[in-house]
Amino acid sequence: MLDANLNRAAEAARVLEDVARFVADDGSIAGGFKDLRHALAQVGAALPPGQLAAHRDVGGDAGREREGALEGTRSGSHALVVANAARLSQALRAIEECLKSVPSVPGTAWSVEALRYRAYDLCARLEARMSSARVRQWRVCVLLTESLCSRPWRIVLDAAIEGGADCIQVREKGMPARTLVAHCREVVDRAHAAGVTVIVNDRADVALASGADGVHVGQEDLAVADVRKLAGCGLMVGVSTHSMAEAHAAVEDGADYCGVGAMYASGLKPGIAISGPAYLRAFLAAFPGIPHLAIGGIGVEQVRELAASGCRGVAVSTAVCAAEDPAPVVRSMRDVLDRADAESAQGGT
Repeated sequence: MLDANLNRAAEAARVLEDVARFVADDGSIAGGFKDLRHALAQVGAALPPGQLAAHRDVGGDAGREREGALEGTRSGSHALVVANAARLSQALRAIEECLKSVPSVPGTAWSVEALRYRAYDLCARLEARMSSARVRQWRVCVLLTESLCSRPWRIVLDAAIEGGADCIQVREKGMPARTLVAHCREVVDRAHAAGVTVIVNDRADVALASGADGVHVGQEDLAVADVRKLAGCGLMVGVSTHSMAEAHAAVEDGADYCGVGAMYASGLKPGIAISGPAYLRAFLAAFPGIPHLAIGGIGVEQVRELAASGCRGVAVSTAVCAAEDPAPVVRSMRDVLDRADAESAQGGT
């Protein structure tokens, strides 16, 4: 039992470490699983030399041919994390219980208990990082605010989607909750029909009630951990950041993507400090695997400058909502970003 479960725990920890490293791009979590693997090796080393191998009987193992019905498939990276987190915690519990009956290694069972609790924390952090398979690097996210629209908001929404917007963020600060839910449901219906993501600004409750894909929070709104308590894995969570300190905190807290700004002066938030493209470049250097949306005073000309800095996604409001014809505005922005991404990919090959 000890031999099988030590191997099982180490294998699960290795899978989780690699997901944290190569998929989630989170060195802190990956390092935690690596340390846990090394600690497990020390547990095995505390047993009399050769004892584990001497009791190994692969050919005669009664459970060798038994396999769960779901073991042959994984629906994605999140499912991979969930399955291996369960395997790790179960194996650690089995190791802990076995060691309680091995008098030659006193106290080791309690050290494994500590490893089990450490694994719970690491697995929860990684599952939060992998919480949504829907998150991706959007090109143009339109912040849809009815009061900014020069035409009826439904026309603006449809035109933005026609132009290539792949994300819509509903931003209605003063709308009553019940009205906002109904409004968001209509946006969700229209956007999802075209395969476009819908994010709700600030309101996790409204995002859940309306069937939106995620919620975007600011520095004074609900923390990422509190959104997870409400929504579990049901919502993507984006966080507005204005400095590298805020960016590090957001990523450490498990944000699925970050708003990066403000890039330029904006009529939407006239009093906000300007971080500028230099902050965007610093963010991209530190977090190349985290989806981002540059925000703040962005029009077509600004997108060109940001794309040259490595930007691959922007969040825009007035430039689209106030346009007489939003479709070509969005299309121009997408063309700039798509072209820059293609040139970057060619340069890397």
